[in-house]
Amino acid sequence: MNQKRLYVLLFLLLGCTITKTHAQGSDTYGKGIRVNLDESGQKHIRFITWHQMWLRYNENNSGSTRLGEVQNSTTDFGIRRSRFLAIVQLNPRFLILTHFGINNQNAVSGGYLGTDGKRPQLYVHDAWTEYRVLKNYLHIGMGLHYWNGISRMSSASTLNFMNMDAPIFNWATIEATDQFARMLGVYAKGQIGPLDYRLAINDPFLTNTAGVIDSARAQYSPRNNKKVYQGYAFWQFWDKESNYLPFTVGSYLGTKKVFNLGAGFLQNSDAMWSKTATGDTAFHNQLLLGFDAFLDLPLNKEKGTALTVYGVYYNYDFGPNQVRNIGILNPATGGGSLRGNAFPLLGTGSIVYAQAGYLFPKSWLGNKGRLQTYLAYSHARFEGVKDAGGNIVPVQVLDIGGNYFLDGHHAKITLNYRSRPDFTNVNALRYRPEITLQTMIYL
Repeated sequence: MNQKRLYVLLFLLLGCTITKTHAQGSDTYGKGIRVNLDESGQKHIRFITWHQMWLRYNENNSGSTRLGEVQNSTTDFGIRRSRFLAIVQLNPRFLILTHFGINNQNAVSGGYLGTDGKRPQLYVHDAWTEYRVLKNYLHIGMGLHYWNGISRMSSASTLNFMNMDAPIFNWATIEATDQFARMLGVYAKGQIGPLDYRLAINDPFLTNTAGVIDSARAQYSPRNNKKVYQGYAFWQFWDKESNYLPFTVGSYLGTKKVFNLGAGFLQNSDAMWSKTATGDTAFHNQLLLGFDAFLDLPLNKEKGTALTVYGVYYNYDFGPNQVRNIGILNPATGGGSLRGNAFPLLGTGSIVYAQAGYLFPKSWLGNKGRLQTYLAYSHARFEGVKDAGGNIVPVQVLDIGGNYFLDGHHAKITLNYRSRPDFTNVNALRYRPEITLQTMIYL
């Protein structure tokens, strides 16, 4: 580790320590910001708002530039998420949900029209109405919704991740045929005994508006008029989870005993296209599958220790050789699709992802909070990522970190170290570090 990187790491650790020393937590969150419309409280409006802020050191991929200057590394600030959500329940038979906010703003990107980092566009994430048909068994809703298929993490709540963030490939069509992992359509959800299910039929958003066709790899087709079908179901062996909202929990911090096995899919006919050797246009179906397991196990109730484990296998078919390079809150402005912290995140092939975390005893920090450490690893094999010899080069990412909870997930600080691949030269792969300090509060 060079001297500069060491200074940055010490700075981040010091910042975490100072915050832990002076921050104050609360155990009285209760039902949050809620306005009861009758004496029973069954008719109510609930508001949720949250911010996730990042301070990050990133060793950039080779050839990255920022505002015209070559930068081997960047230390920057960013808003990962800033959201507001409202739930209106005027009758047990129906509800209204509205969710809006911004994502991924830093000093050089995420701004109005994408020209800079200023004035990011406030937009709707979710807007749907839902009706109860058969209590518990069947609810039907329609609108811009998050009742996704494929896997548990495809509908992950951003309020209670165990890892600092999602791996992103859990949202397989993000900002392509969906609007930040949401689609317009109709959904059905319910629980039948231990079986929890969700199904949806949606319209794909218009994508690839330039209409470019590539002969080497499949791309999203701008002529996609076919419906998107998706679903996910899981079997609950122990405690039942709530399906009042679509957002799945990342870690219960020992408050529930949960073990689930799940499977899901997303299918969209003629979603992709490519050019054949003879110059003709070929259309390809999109079929995305996921199989996963989730464990949240209290180990010692008196001490408050708990274990959380999640594993998932994805098999994605986006058409021949399809690959997408993505860098979250990318600190670089130049250097191509692999600039900054970008690497192949989605494509035709398979992905294995696993994370595990341990919640330390309450006595460790007393009334000053709780501590949880975690480890996450992903291994992807995309048919479009090959070296000069034609061999697939695996995409591997390692995250190691810890959460300091001031008041559960309502107020926490996360320190995360990531080792990610630099694919600017696929024949001589290097791994670059990212160190991120995240502060999060939700009310």
